[in-house]
Amino acid sequence: MNKKGHVLNAVLLSIGLGYLLEPAGTEETFVTILMIGVPVTLGALFPDVDTAFGKHRKTLHNLPILVAFIAFPYFFANLEYVWIGILTHYVLDVAGSKRGIALFYPLWKEEFGLPIGVTVKSRMADLVTVIVTGLELVVAALIIYQVPQLGLELGEQAIGMWL
Repeated sequence: MNKKGHVLNAVLLSIGLGYLLEPAGTEETFVTILMIGVPVTLGALFPDVDTAFGKHRKTLHNLPILVAFIAFPYFFANLEYVWIGILTHYVLDVAGSKRGIALFYPLWKEEFGLPIGVTVKSRMADLVTVIVTGLELVVAALIIYQVPQLGLELGEQAIGMWL
């Protein structure tokens, strides 16, 4: 995807996550959207910095970079949502683009993608971006609303076994 697609993805994702985390539609919802939106948008744009150096879709489009940004807030206590932007950038390049990314670079230079993507300049690129973003929000909603309940249920079962 191009920069416009990554920004569109980040903005829509930030709005969706804001409402998933604060569904009331109050001032707190909009504060949450901004709190998430700025770092997610920065993260969504970061991997394409490799167009200025290195090999595009290799140098900054790989798992070591994602892991570094997931670990970053544990060491520096800021930028805690940048990794979401980077992850969704990867998802959009893998699922929405024909080319894919070199996910295991520098160990393996092969690019991986899904056969459902479109070219960066396709007139369908924005539609694909919106569809991928919608799917990302469905996954986020499942994680936000179902995973804690699953953990609670497993914890209750474990306690029940001990009693």
